[in-house]
Amino acid sequence: MSIVDLKALARDVARDRRTKAHTAHAQLAHQACQLLVGLLTPHAGKITAGYMPIQTEIDPLPAMTMLATHGPVCVPVVERKAAPLRFDLWTPDCEMMRGAYGADVPARSDPVVPQIIIVPLLAFNRDGHRLGYGGGFYDRTLAQLRDTDSAVMAIGLAYSGQEMRDFPVSPLDAPLDAIVTETEVMTF
Repeated sequence: MSIVDLKALARDVARDRRTKAHTAHAQLAHQACQLLVGLLTPHAGKITAGYMPIQTEIDPLPAMTMLATHGPVCVPVVERKAAPLRFDLWTPDCEMMRGAYGADVPARSDPVVPQIIIVPLLAFNRDGHRLGYGGGFYDRTLAQLRDTDSAVMAIGLAYSGQEMRDFPVSPLDAPLDAIVTETEVMTF
């Protein structure tokens, strides 16, 4: 079985686990956001990319709102398949419109380059790897940004119930620098 097939099977399991975690613990997302803001406090003022939650992703908006009081916050925009993401400035009150894959994006594009990226995921492991949706957007984006600025920080945001010990990792999978859940902060 190929790594592509193994990842597809792992994604099915991970989606189910995330749905269960979201159903059981969505009210604890604020705890994850508090831990995330605590982790990022020493980096106040740096351009930070959040994301607009879709499906059962943990909601980063409370953290993004707090971070926006100390510096620029942006969100990802999918421009096309198999390409790195673009990031547009976001504020809690900016006008939004529906973007690719159902995620909202700012109605007015004001591109910036983030120094910190909060990354959604289906699953994570304690080695700092994430299992995404399979489009490779974040992996391509992190590879491109890290080629020009090795200090770019990637932080996975997830429910603790999304932890999986076993899922395939390829050399193209960009590692995370930290993972934040409602119960802990892991740094790598």
